Amino acid sequence: MDQNLLLDLYMKMGKIRRFEEEAARLYTERKISGFLHLYIGQEAVAVGTASVLEKGDVVLSGYRCHGHYLALGGNAGAGFSELLGKETGCAQGRGGSMHFYDVQNGFLGGWGIVGAQVPLAAGVAFAKKYQGTRSVAVCFLGDGAINIGCFHEGLALAALWKIPVVFVIENNYFSMGTPLEKTSATDDLSIRALAYPMARDTVDGHDVFAVRSALHSAITRARENNLPTLIEARTYRYRGHSMSDPATYRTKEDVQKWRDRDPIASLAAKLDALGLTAQRNQVDQSVEQEIEEALKFAEAAAFPNPETVMNYIIA
Repeated sequence: MDQNLLLDLYMKMGKIRRFEEEAARLYTERKISGFLHLYIGQEAVAVGTASVLEKGDVVLSGYRCHGHYLALGGNAGAGFSELLGKETGCAQGRGGSMHFYDVQNGFLGGWGIVGAQVPLAAGVAFAKKYQGTRSVAVCFLGDGAINIGCFHEGLALAALWKIPVVFVIENNYFSMGTPLEKTSATDDLSIRALAYPMARDTVDGHDVFAVRSALHSAITRARENNLPTLIEARTYRYRGHSMSDPATYRTKEDVQKWRDRDPIASLAAKLDALGLTAQRNQVDQSVEQEIEEALKFAEAAAFPNPETVMNYIIA
């Protein structure tokens, strides 16, 4: 990989981290209503995946969706605007934290119903195949969604109809506050693929290069052979399930163990070892400036006109 690609991966992960940190601050200041599910710690999964997608490919995710939106090129100002309920938000202030949307960059939404995005992704990928394109759909879901009925329905149809879709389980080891060992009989979540059957893989979700490699293989399989894949990316969220969750079910030692393998810090160390410290510092400064400007833009933006409350509603 060339220097520009390495720095781009670092920049995108850093932007997601800083976006989420500022989102947490806005929430504590009561400027954000509703729920707020942060992506801090899982940045390498979204960025590694986005780095091997092509124009025309699409992504769907669950309600922890800010990272996917930004990794695909989503505008930070529009993201903050959406969190604040502003008209300039990526969903015109109607969606909020759990429902970011950015068709231009191929992000077809965060979905609030657990597992709902799985059959939707299969349907979108089926449409891409039916239209004769070579595009692929990627579906992100949490480990808590693998026991939902529509997870099995989506995977069954994807295998039966040979649909070009890649399902990525972001296994952060907790379904809300319930540990994985209480929801799964095995710690190998990719084994679910054998029932349909489809290709499967397990990858270190804190290693952006490992994610790139695994997703490249899966996306190539989907693009060239119309075959689905189930990938388990083992990662960890440093915060609670949402901002209202103090995460008392975890020990500080467990969290620190994962922080010691932080994906952004690991890539920073690699860049420094390659003699790219000056360039890395420039990236850090540009990210800070972008986040600062995005915040100013969002806070100064107007709320939607109350007269437009019925817009975008289909009955």
